[in-house]
Amino acid sequence: MYITITSQKLGNNYSQSSADFVGYLEKENQGLEQQDMEHFFNQYGDEISAEEVVKEIDGNTAKLKKKEPKFYSITVNPSKYELRKLQNNSQDLKNYTRELMKDYVASFNREINGRPITIDDIKYFAKIERQRTFKGTDFQIKENQPFATKILQIKAEIRNVQAGRAEGNIKKMRKEIAKLECQAPHQQNGKRIVQGMQKDGNQSHIHIIVSRKDASNSVSLSPGSKHKASEVEMHGKNIKRGFDRDKFFENAEKTFDKTFGYKRNFAETYKARKDFVKNPKLYFAALMKLPANERALAFKMMTKTGLPIVPSIPVTQAQIALRVFKRLRRGAKVAIKSSSIGI
Repeated sequence: MYITITSQKLGNNYSQSSADFVGYLEKENQGLEQQDMEHFFNQYGDEISAEEVVKEIDGNTAKLKKKEPKFYSITVNPSKYELRKLQNNSQDLKNYTRELMKDYVASFNREINGRPITIDDIKYFAKIERQRTFKGTDFQIKENQPFATKILQIKAEIRNVQAGRAEGNIKKMRKEIAKLECQAPHQQNGKRIVQGMQKDGNQSHIHIIVSRKDASNSVSLSPGSKHKASEVEMHGKNIKRGFDRDKFFENAEKTFDKTFGYKRNFAETYKARKDFVKNPKLYFAALMKLPANERALAFKMMTKTGLPIVPSIPVTQAQIALRVFKRLRRGAKVAIKSSSIGI
């Protein structure tokens, strides 16, 4: 499970309207009949129109300045292993989103009129998407890049020969291109994976747009707060502040596991990913202590998702396993991001 939280920033200022973002989320509905479209939903309603989402989000920005986010985007990306646990894909993801947003609310160290924040205090809309394309940040694209670069160079040479600016054997060059296409390490359906190519398999994921202001349009709720939990004096009153991102990400996993009876492997936990970033030696030491079957599944998951590799671990058994793993995943140097706002 990968969850990111982002604020919609344009240059030095934040987007003043949600229209562009909502329009982007409507891309998969283009050309579809009404009954086939995937609509927005929230805690209590389904089939909410894009126009209503824009109206509700844009109309809930009282006293926010240009340099303050008007809304946040939460993207929930279940893994293929997690998606396999779903029985009714759309309804299950909607049910999970509604439980997830309760975890979101519970992660705020805030009160409204002296009481804890509840799910009814936030204004959000969510949408399920079915498709994903490969991006430049994907490890498959990065590891295929040397081959892509060479192919482009040869294609440029062919154009020069065709234009009479150079001499060369075009037939031989085209054979070299075909060879490079096959040699690229990451393929899909017999073709080299390139940026923009649609990913195979179940790619269901959830986009959530949540207003910076509470439902009453009077209280600011920022998941980008640098504070987990603290109090500050404002206008002679002690005000609670903060958002515990660690708590949110960890509870999001627990909610999924409890809802769908999912047994989460060590390698796919938020804590493990965080340990990798903060203390890689501890991460691999814990990995090597797993039972053999769980460790085997962990390594399998790591090779599928392109998790980074640590250069050395002061444990003999771990060093042996690491060398094997490095042979399987040579060249993988992909940074883990559990949240774009930060860990």
